[in-house]
Amino acid sequence: MIKRTIDLVLSLIGLVILSPLFFIFSLLIKFYDGGPILFIQSRVGRGGKPFSMFKFRTMVVKAESKGAALTIGQDSRITGPGRFLRRYKVDELPQLLNVFFGQMSLVGPRPEIEKFVSLYSESQREVLKLKPGITDPSSFAFFDESELLGRVADPERFYREQLMGEKIRINLEYAARATVWTDLVLIFATAGKIVGFKFDVVKWLGIEIPQFHLG
Repeated sequence: MIKRTIDLVLSLIGLVILSPLFFIFSLLIKFYDGGPILFIQSRVGRGGKPFSMFKFRTMVVKAESKGAALTIGQDSRITGPGRFLRRYKVDELPQLLNVFFGQMSLVGPRPEIEKFVSLYSESQREVLKLKPGITDPSSFAFFDESELLGRVADPERFYREQLMGEKIRINLEYAARATVWTDLVLIFATAGKIVGFKFDVVKWLGIEIPQFHLG
């Protein structure tokens, strides 16, 4: 109940305070190529139930039919405004609506698409007992995920066989000892990250970050 109250109050405050930025970003996206402002994608939520997740559109229209399911390095499908939005992670801000409606939490595992969830092992499916969120420790551990994927020969295989499992491990490890206090630290650390404030929240949480072999 406390977590839901925090989600409801902070998401509403965020939507009100950030509304001028939402308006500016919407104009930039719309004037760039005339396409839709929001990218709405089906993701798997708590209990394995699908829901529609909102993001500012950062790629060309129908990008999902023009390339891989993952965004890799300097993906040619990313638009001009999209590069700015992705750099500062502000393309995720419309998910405050998902939080307000109760489909997501401010803190929780980032929701996956069904394609990858179908590959989860029995133990990995434990993560589906958690409500997905806007931010989590793995988002900090792999803040430059698209650049990391751009450094391997087969990005999707690397994601399936190595990165995905580590993200789930980190989130389950955090969930086992999460508190209201640690959630609040993650929320404000995320806000700080956007404006350039550096705080190694993963180290503060005592979570081990894996070292990948990218050969």
